[in-house]
Amino acid sequence: MRSFFRVAAMGVWLVPAAAAAADAEQVKRGEYIFNAAGCYGCHTVTKEGAQPLAGGRAFHTPFGVFYSPNITPDPSHGIGRWTDNDFARALRQGKAPDGSHYFPVFPYTSYTGITDGDLRDLKAYVFSLKPVAQANKPHQVKPPFGWRWTLFGWKLLFFAEGPTKPDPSKSLEWNRGAYLVNALSHCDECHTDRNFLGGLDRSRHLAGTAKGPEGKPIPNITPDEETGIGDYGNKDLAFLLRTSLKPDGDAVGGTMGEVVTRGTSKLTDQDLQAMALYLKSVAPVRNQIGAPKTKGEKKNSWD
Repeated sequence: MRSFFRVAAMGVWLVPAAAAAADAEQVKRGEYIFNAAGCYGCHTVTKEGAQPLAGGRAFHTPFGVFYSPNITPDPSHGIGRWTDNDFARALRQGKAPDGSHYFPVFPYTSYTGITDGDLRDLKAYVFSLKPVAQANKPHQVKPPFGWRWTLFGWKLLFFAEGPTKPDPSKSLEWNRGAYLVNALSHCDECHTDRNFLGGLDRSRHLAGTAKGPEGKPIPNITPDEETGIGDYGNKDLAFLLRTSLKPDGDAVGGTMGEVVTRGTSKLTDQDLQAMALYLKSVAPVRNQIGAPKTKGEKKNSWD
C-alpha cells in the first residue's frame, strides 16, 4: 500500500514536469515562427533602448501614418488578456477581440495563411516574453481611410481567408518555400504593387513597386532576367537571406537588412533553400524598379 502511494505521489510530480517540458518545446517552436514572421521589426521602434514589441513604430502610407501596437503580454496596454481564439482571429481574419477590423497595414492578408499549429506556437512564445506597460499611439489617418467599418467592403474585394492549402502537384520543399514566402515572411506585402485602395495587385506578385513602405522603392524579386533576380542562383538567394550579402559582395540595407538580421538569418538552411526554390519558380514579371543594370553587369540589385 505504501508503494502505491509513493508511485501515486511521483505521478503527481511527473505530470507538471512533462507539461512544463511540452510548454518549453512549444515556446521554442514559437520563437522560430516569430523570427520567420518578422514580428520584432514592425512592433519595435528603431532607437536605442526601445522596448521590444511595445509598438509605436510609424508606417507612412498614402492614407496616413499608422503606428504599430504593443503586442507584449501586458494586460492593459498589450495583448495579455487575449485568448487563443482572439490571437487566431487577429491573424487569420484581421479582427480585434471586440470584432472591429484591423487596418491592412497589419499584414493579416498574408498571416491568414499561417497554420493553426504555428499560430498556437507563436502565441505561446509571445506570451512568454516580458510585458511592457506602454500605451499605443493613435493612428494619424484622415476620413474615410480611418473608418474601420469600411474595411468590411475592402476585405470582400481584397482578402481571402486562410490557412494555406498545399499544392499537391508540387514538392514538399516547394510548398514549404511558398508557405514561408507568402504567409510567414509575408514578402508580398512589400514586394508587390498595390492599387489605389491599397489592395495587392496579385498579377504582379513580387514584381516590386516604386512606392513601397514609407514611399521607398522595393525591388522586383521575380526571376526576370533583366529587371528581377533571374541571374541569382538558388545558393545566392539562400546566402543573401542568411547574411544580407548579394552576389557582388554588397549588402542589402534598409528594411530588407532588418528582415535578414531579425528574421531570415535565424532560419534553417533547409528553409532558406526552400524559399530560394520557390522564389525562382514564380512567374517572371518585367518591371524595372530603380536604375537599370549597366552594360556588362551580371547581377540585379536587391536593396
